[in-house]
Amino acid sequence: MPADILLGVVIGAHGLKGEVKVKTFTETPDRLGAYGPLHAKDGRVFTVTAARVTAPDGAVVRFDGIFDRDAAEALKGLQLFVARAALPETEAEEFYHADLVGLRAEDGEGRLIGHVRGIHNFGAGDVLDVEKPDGSEALLPFTRDFVPVVDVKGGRIVVAVPEEVEARDDNPGAVE
Repeated sequence: MPADILLGVVIGAHGLKGEVKVKTFTETPDRLGAYGPLHAKDGRVFTVTAARVTAPDGAVVRFDGIFDRDAAEALKGLQLFVARAALPETEAEEFYHADLVGLRAEDGEGRLIGHVRGIHNFGAGDVLDVEKPDGSEALLPFTRDFVPVVDVKGGRIVVAVPEEVEARDDNPGAVE
């Protein structure tokens, strides 16, 4: 499992007093700071002092020590992480999207489709980004119908493969 989880990205300044707009990857955008201080990849630490929801995946956030628009604008594009250990444990049938990255994607017969590269949401729901063995990608709806099995501990997901996506047997010498 990853050591850090991406919780949001600063998309711009908001107003003149140092607030920033953040695209959040949390279930509730105003809980961005609920898990403790956030950090950037370069080691900087940010403490959320206030947050208010502005969209289903967005919040206006105030960080301790950021007091003017210039300082807020300098944060544009900054990815905000929290240590995985700071997040609540998942229940059965629950997982964090970051836990899926790198998992083996296979069809119902165990044949390799590829490996999960990421999960995206372009506005119509979550999409699974699978890198196929030839380096190409397959973008698949991330729904229970298309992904009936998520086995994080087993290191795999099972995908109900559409006809245009080809699975391959990565053990060609096996007897069927």
